[in-house]
Amino acid sequence: MTTTPIFNTWVKCSRPNSQANLRLFCFPYAGGGTWSFRDWSDDLPDTIEVCSIELPGRGTQMKSPPFTQLQPLVCAIADALRLYLDKPFAFFGHSMGGLVSFEVARLLRKHHGLMPVHLFVSGRRAPQLQPTKPPIHNLPKPEFIEELKQLNGTPSEVLKNHELMELMLPILRADFAVLETYNYSKEKPLSCPIAVFGGLQDSEVSHEELQAWREQTSSEFSLQMFQGDHFFINFERQVLLQLIAQKLIKYS
Repeated sequence: MTTTPIFNTWVKCSRPNSQANLRLFCFPYAGGGTWSFRDWSDDLPDTIEVCSIELPGRGTQMKSPPFTQLQPLVCAIADALRLYLDKPFAFFGHSMGGLVSFEVARLLRKHHGLMPVHLFVSGRRAPQLQPTKPPIHNLPKPEFIEELKQLNGTPSEVLKNHELMELMLPILRADFAVLETYNYSKEKPLSCPIAVFGGLQDSEVSHEELQAWREQTSSEFSLQMFQGDHFFINFERQVLLQLIAQKLIKYS
């Protein structure tokens, strides 16, 4: 039995719970951080310990340069997670986090023979699908900010704050580069169940693109749609977490 390290810049458990039977690792969206999941423990059973992934360039990793390619990022995350995988675990990822968590799961299977008991993907098209929009990470600043406004994930007060945006833009550009330079390689489907969530008014990801995740599992698959745009999780959190808890109850 391994012992969870006291401090790890990659993993943040806002409410440590050594008695939990299962760990839920949460992967943030582009530009996001562990703050997105800081209150999730409030709406999940005590048997589940919520641990968030802190990406470079923010929080405890503020001084580390953000990654611009997915594979090195996935390898670094998998390395950081290994000491935390001494009990059953599940992954949740929203948007960029959905893709990153999927590739981390595949790497852990390939190199360590480990697998999450469940993969939860939110607001992200299936990885085997080609992008339908041109890349934005190299756009000039005004156009890039306009694209961020369309996504509706960056608060307007942040977008209007010049100093804050100067800090955030390199992180956001790097995160979009991770997504937009991604090349899918075909492997056998994961053996864990995959549950996918989407927003009915999400202009970024269609129902069909979410449904295509079915190809990535040889186990159970489910798709649940919510009212809301790409960031529906901010408004449907309680219902979302109830669904996650129901899926994990048999493991926790």
